[in-house]
Amino acid sequence: MSKAAIVSMHVIRRLPSYYRCLKELQKNSVNKISSSELSEKIGVSESQIRQDLYNYGNFGKQGYGYDVIKLYNALKRILGLDKTYNTIIIGAGNLGQAIANYTDFEEIGFNLKGIFDINPRLFKIKIRDAKIMDINILEDFLATNKIDIAILCIPRDNAQVIADRLTKCGIKAIWNFSPIDLKVPDDVILENVQLSDSLFTLSYRLNEDDLFKRIKKEK
Repeated sequence: MSKAAIVSMHVIRRLPSYYRCLKELQKNSVNKISSSELSEKIGVSESQIRQDLYNYGNFGKQGYGYDVIKLYNALKRILGLDKTYNTIIIGAGNLGQAIANYTDFEEIGFNLKGIFDINPRLFKIKIRDAKIMDINILEDFLATNKIDIAILCIPRDNAQVIADRLTKCGIKAIWNFSPIDLKVPDDVILENVQLSDSLFTLSYRLNEDDLFKRIKKEK
């Protein structure tokens, strides 16, 4: 098993924060940064930053810190952002259209090639350069277009059926916004985005102090 294959998801989920920070530093003409300065900006401890990055190589220099451009380019390769990916969106409702209109995705290499829906009133409407098409032609479209990532923005009742259709057509990565835990083959990468989970976490943190005060009184 390769070293990269055993890196924990906790590490992997911190990498985008490092990448975004380094991108902003370049915009501000910052050429080097220490792990302590990076720690202050990101809110991750110095030792954790060093440990995370060491999974992929030795990027820092003692007494100097990190070369911002070199580390940024390294993280770009590590995150696979030095490549381009063809994507489709399933579901042209409010969320699907919002994602389709998010131009930053295209700027970093995620190219939207089509949008699919069941509503015939939406067919042939374009969002930027992507046409909304009938979900019934999904298989035909996938047979003639190389698609890397499918983005699901549909109700939970239809999500598993659509996921099955996608994987049977060879889709290997699904970004799922549907409120359901999908079942996919082992060789398919699934990233679930449960919007309510973040909101629940926020509400918990708002009430955390009161919660533990009550627990303390009940003991």
